[in-house]
Amino acid sequence: MLRTSVALSARGYGVLRYAPTNLLLNAIRTRRGLKWGVPAMLLAGVYFYAAAICTTIINDGGPGWLYLLVLVFVWNAFKFLWIGPVSLIQLISVRAGSVANGNRCRPRGDAQASPPRHRALTTTQSHSVGASLHGVPHRFGVSMAL
Repeated sequence: MLRTSVALSARGYGVLRYAPTNLLLNAIRTRRGLKWGVPAMLLAGVYFYAAAICTTIINDGGPGWLYLLVLVFVWNAFKFLWIGPVSLIQLISVRAGSVANGNRCRPRGDAQASPPRHRALTTTQSHSVGASLHGVPHRFGVSMAL
């Protein structure tokens, strides 16, 4: 019985990893996405509103299977409520770490302060770079080949 339960939970985790809200939360947890954690908390309000609508429909004699939607909506709302403060704390720690390492953020208009660190790729080089990425798995298991 325990073996079956573990096998089903492992398979369920593999499927749920690609759910749209989980993909969005994974994108927010990246270095570039940390700034979107607090605005993503607004989606929690949308999910709570959808849960309230389903509950109203159920109370007015609607089908009982809508309770499953209520459960999913409330779960997603709490996930988005949680990501706001967590991403804010992570963003503060990443910025503090970059300042401590001497990698301060420079204003965008200050072009002379930071010389270019790389040169532009020529057309043939860009094609060879694109060819080298062919077949390399992306973070979500999707190939980067176009």
